[in-house]
Amino acid sequence: MMNYDRAGNMASAVSTKLSLNDAKLVFHRLDDGVMGGRSNTSQEMINTINGILFTGTIDTNGGGFTSIRSPINNGLPADAKGIKLKYKGDGKTYKVLLSEGNGAGGPWASSPSWQADLKTKRNQVEEHKIDFSSFKPSFGGRGSSRQELDKYIFRQLDMKQIGFMLSLKLSNGDPNPVETFGEGIFDFRLEIHEIDLF
Repeated sequence: MMNYDRAGNMASAVSTKLSLNDAKLVFHRLDDGVMGGRSNTSQEMINTINGILFTGTIDTNGGGFTSIRSPINNGLPADAKGIKLKYKGDGKTYKVLLSEGNGAGGPWASSPSWQADLKTKRNQVEEHKIDFSSFKPSFGGRGSSRQELDKYIFRQLDMKQIGFMLSLKLSNGDPNPVETFGEGIFDFRLEIHEIDLF
């Protein structure tokens, strides 16, 4: 089992030239080591595109997710309809995360992480819009019950954190297929070139 260093991960957060609603994005890593897993994440600036590289190794023996997350200090404007992304991936299906921060979306949290799938094509730069209505509430990666879908309401102004995740589970809680996730121990790579609202 890896020793998960939450304080160290926060201290080594990477400042980027990306911003959202006039808030500069500073990403820290959060992976399955927080629950005893063995996966490993790194993040670094890509100066040539002013973006961030989300990369690392997944180990499905005892775990199965990695992520990077950044505060959105200003929240999201009430009139925004969704997130617009420019990125280059590796053929895997990732997830975009939005939440209130402060541990939201964990198995024992009181508020969910809002998640939407992000499909990628290997080594291709893509642009994609994700409407806020596509984000699904999630706790610990599991899908939401009908009761939870009715209970929780997505409010832009409450969203104080954005993130990107590669996980065993898709946003609806179904398994992420081997073809778009992987198996055993494997590497991953996602470049985030631009983040904006529409």
